Amino acid sequence: MVDITFKTYTLRKAIATAIVKVSKQETIDAIINRQVPKGDVFEMAKAAGLLGVKKTPDLLPDCHPLPIEFTAIRYRIDGLEIHIELEVHTIYKTGVEVEAMHGASVVALTMYDMLKPIDKGIEISTMRLIEKKGGKSDFKDKFKNRKDLKAAVIVCSDTISTGQKEDKAGKAIIAKLKTCGVEIGAYEIIPDEKDQIQNCVHRFSKDKYNLLIYTGGTGLSARDVTPESIEPLLDRRIRGIEESIRNYGQDRTPYSMLSRSVAGVKGNMLILALPGSTNGAKESMDAIFPHVLHIFGILNGNRHD
Repeated sequence: MVDITFKTYTLRKAIATAIVKVSKQETIDAIINRQVPKGDVFEMAKAAGLLGVKKTPDLLPDCHPLPIEFTAIRYRIDGLEIHIELEVHTIYKTGVEVEAMHGASVVALTMYDMLKPIDKGIEISTMRLIEKKGGKSDFKDKFKNRKDLKAAVIVCSDTISTGQKEDKAGKAIIAKLKTCGVEIGAYEIIPDEKDQIQNCVHRFSKDKYNLLIYTGGTGLSARDVTPESIEPLLDRRIRGIEESIRNYGQDRTPYSMLSRSVAGVKGNMLILALPGSTNGAKESMDAIFPHVLHIFGILNGNRHD
């Protein structure tokens, strides 16, 4: 199965359709008048469709089990055609397109099975997905100006700055930014010292950088001073970003309760202080990117950017 552990929960919707075509008007009349020998076709097919949606991962090997939070099945008769529309919602890490299509196909097959004793000319056709919402593809076009964004990545570590260890967290942050189309304007390694940390804020704010990301110095020891150094310089703290990072991490390790990530703005520059571990930095970036880039549309006065 495809790895979706790095994805975040979003509202996802899908609508699929299928068409059942009968060969004579008498079949349509029997359905409407509930005179089909096997029972009420619409109600029976609806029940089967609900089961089909729920049972999708039991039959399709690569389909992830997920919570089905809403399913609607609608019918429309057009001449000798019965148009089936099936809608599915979930709040999860992957979409429900396959569930909607599988449910629509089960509805159509149930109708075929119930109607075949009275009509030998039934056809099933045009089973397709007509709408999909939610997930990365639904939001990617909202960040139209990301190529104009310039970021600085600062690694705060005494051991890395003296050459005793190699930086991996900063490089993981840079790799994620590149996938989001953000220009890397600066990459520096500094000791975890208040003066140097604050100097970076002043310098990159003056140089009109859009994004300043620190990694390291967010632990609980007396030497970890990155949050305390940054907070007084922020015009406004954005706790929602911090909560998103912490919640994402908490789903993966209980130690995330100790996270001291900091997020806020100074002028039009977004400043983030992320953990110094490679996994901590990578997961923090996965938790909020690329969606956090929407902030630059807001900072520039375009709330619908």
